[in-house]
Amino acid sequence: MNVLIVYYSMYGHVYKLAEAAAEGVCSVENAEAVLRRVPETLPQEMLEKMGAIGAQKQQANIPVCTIEELGAADAVIFCTPTRFGNMCGQMRQFLDATGQLWMNGSLVGKAGSVITCSNTQHGGQESTILSFHITLLHHGMVVVGLPYSFQGQMTTSEISGCSPYGASAIAGEDGSRFPSENELAGARFQGEHVAKIAKKLTA
Repeated sequence: MNVLIVYYSMYGHVYKLAEAAAEGVCSVENAEAVLRRVPETLPQEMLEKMGAIGAQKQQANIPVCTIEELGAADAVIFCTPTRFGNMCGQMRQFLDATGQLWMNGSLVGKAGSVITCSNTQHGGQESTILSFHITLLHHGMVVVGLPYSFQGQMTTSEISGCSPYGASAIAGEDGSRFPSENELAGARFQGEHVAKIAKKLTA
């Protein structure tokens, strides 16, 4: 059974969450995590001006996801930064090309889940995940969140992302804050949770 983890990460924050989710998937017996990034839509010159080249080079070994891989997966975890309370444009463009999968019902009945990251504590993490769920529902996917059995999302001892809608992280105003251990633990838990549910759905 394979769980596809499809992500976009300009500066590396979401990449760290995606890697943690993959660890969670792999903790489930007979479950394989397949990490893929969506195609970049910004020109190299723009990425250089935005200071994103270093992070992009770190992810260069991750293959770009194809629509065929998406349809073949047993479950999918989508990881995206938030852009004004919605998924990023790169993820949206990738999903807008999945019309054939929708017509064929290729994702119907498969587990689908979302992880995100924003700069600020109230920067649209929950709305990004919830609005992303609309696409999953149109594809007939079984939406999977982050249950309160992950007790790290109830912490008041630190500033932290994560909600019942999905794992998340806070990058900070200047992007210097990478996911905390609690946020990474949420992503691992979610990866494991998705894999367990996918295992039941594919039984």
